[in-house]
Amino acid sequence: MSETNSEPGTGVDSRGEGGSSSRSLLRAGVWVAVLILVALGAGLAARWRHRAALADETQALAVPSVAVVAPAPGKPPAGLLLPAEVKAWAEAPIYARASGYVKRWRTDLGARVEKGQLLAEIETPELDQELLRTRHELAQAEASLALADLTAARYTELVKSASVGEQETAEKQADLSVRTAQVKALRANTRRLEELQSFARVTAPFAGTVTAREIDVGELITAGSSKVLFRLAQTEKLRAYVRVPQTRAIAIAPGQPAELLVPELPRQVFRAQVARTAGVVSADSRTLLVELEVDNSRGEILAGSFAQVRLGGGKGAALTLPGNTLLFRAEGPQVGVVNRDGKVELRSVKLGRDFGPTVEILDGVRPEDQVIVNPSDSLADGATVQVAAPSAKEPGR
Repeated sequence: MSETNSEPGTGVDSRGEGGSSSRSLLRAGVWVAVLILVALGAGLAARWRHRAALADETQALAVPSVAVVAPAPGKPPAGLLLPAEVKAWAEAPIYARASGYVKRWRTDLGARVEKGQLLAEIETPELDQELLRTRHELAQAEASLALADLTAARYTELVKSASVGEQETAEKQADLSVRTAQVKALRANTRRLEELQSFARVTAPFAGTVTAREIDVGELITAGSSKVLFRLAQTEKLRAYVRVPQTRAIAIAPGQPAELLVPELPRQVFRAQVARTAGVVSADSRTLLVELEVDNSRGEILAGSFAQVRLGGGKGAALTLPGNTLLFRAEGPQVGVVNRDGKVELRSVKLGRDFGPTVEILDGVRPEDQVIVNPSDSLADGATVQVAAPSAKEPGR
């Protein structure tokens, strides 16, 4: 007869119930352990993240953060307005080289002429007669020269046979030399007179405008006198002369652009260019004489007029930086520039004009540089910094 573990009246096996309870407890324990491990892992992860964030923050705090600004172009130097004298590109009085009477004039005041164009004709009766006489004398001398040449040649042959003496032969050779010299002299005089006769036709030495006619038909003209026949000016291009004060003379250089202003044409600005300078400052006025070229192809400017010239500052506008970027040390004014590696580079700068909030920098920085704003006095060359995010309005902008 076998024994059972069932309770009286129930018919349930007590070992089966006990085993089920043990497994339930085991599973519950496992879940509790898992929850504890998960909670422990979450706590450790949070603590690790906190430590990492703290380390990053500590490292970030160890590298100073700086605000930077880029150099900006400054105000261009104010133009210098000076009085100027406008003159023709070329201007010349026309004198007579031949004496005589004015036969006719071909051009009048204001006429446009080309180079070599006939301006007037002069009758030269005395010169014509002198030239005619000289030509006859030349023909006579050439005939005598031919005879002397023939005689000298014959005497040279006869002296070989002792038909004539050596003295006579030498005389004939000398006579030939004299005749030759006379012919050369008369030819030269003839050419001179022909050249003078050509001056009876007064022509323009260059293309331009007749600005004065001071002769009339029948007027006696004497060569070499101070009598002016015509005045000729070339005005397609003009010269403007201006005296620049010594304080601004150093900024003037050939090729520099300028502007010419004419009081009678207030709404027009004519482009000019510095052609050359005197190179020295006048001891009397402490000014530099400057010559400018002005295009006048449209004939709007009258030569000889008074005008004004506006000269720029020479070089372009310099860069500017806010005044709070400067460091004043024993080495002179400096700025801190952040390079691509985040390192500080201290640069000495040359200061220009002070505009108050900003200062002109003549040398030491470039437009692409990042210059530190409000640098600390302890800022050192080679220090590591980080650039702060730009604000809505950067200093000096």
